[in-house]
Amino acid sequence: MAESDWDTVTVLRKKGPTAAQAKSKQAITAAQRRGADIETTKKWSAGQNKQHLVTKNTSKLERETEELQHQRVSLEVGKVIQQGRQNKGFTQKDLATKINEKPQVIADYECGKAIPSNQIMGKMERAIGLKLRGKDIGVPLEAKPKKK
Repeated sequence: MAESDWDTVTVLRKKGPTAAQAKSKQAITAAQRRGADIETTKKWSAGQNKQHLVTKNTSKLERETEELQHQRVSLEVGKVIQQGRQNKGFTQKDLATKINEKPQVIADYECGKAIPSNQIMGKMERAIGLKLRGKDIGVPLEAKPKKK
């Protein structure tokens, strides 16, 4: 400890400029003044929105004559839901609360806009007591004894 020199400073590491600083206009002009080598490259289609590029598959889909859409709930099922709900005295909001869904989901099912989900259809079947899936739509559900 007696031989330590307080006048010398040791720098262990000095950070270089970050990527953003190295690309700034000031850093580029400073490097040009120093005479350093500067390489500029243009990235192909950089910063462009690539979502709207036409590929082979999209053009094939455009030429397709058949409409490709998800299957929606039929109006028959919507009417059965509506009648069953009204017979039980539920509003759309009451039915939605009973099956833990939003009222808009019930409205979509009743007007035929919804994409059918077996989970939601099953909840509605149990709530209104009518079958909504299969051949006999609108038939009352049979009470099945629970197995233990």
